[in-house]
Amino acid sequence: VAHHAQVRIRYGEVDPQGVVFNAHYLAYIDDVFDNWLRELTPRFEDLGWEIMLKAAFIEWHGPAGVGDVLDVTVEVVRWGTTSLDVEFDLSVGDRQVMTAKVTYVGVTIGER
Repeated sequence: VAHHAQVRIRYGEVDPQGVVFNAHYLAYIDDVFDNWLRELTPRFEDLGWEIMLKAAFIEWHGPAGVGDVLDVTVEVVRWGTTSLDVEFDLSVGDRQVMTAKVTYVGVTIGER
């Protein structure tokens, strides 16, 4: 089941070229994923484990700038026993901006 969210681009997130600085995209998708988890399980920390990013593959398709609203679609595409793969699709309107595939791992709290 896919989850949808929106992120508005702020002035401080763009570079001198007027486009979002690439490192911000990881923060966007991490925030969207975290918010989705909290909608599903508001206090998932109480389960005794947490999720950490293991790997990320990112591909940019076009720019986003100040005031643009990123439409973010998130979908789990693989469930393993200790990890999961999540795909992200970010667009502005019908224009694709970025796609990413992220592997998260579940770890016991305190065993990082």
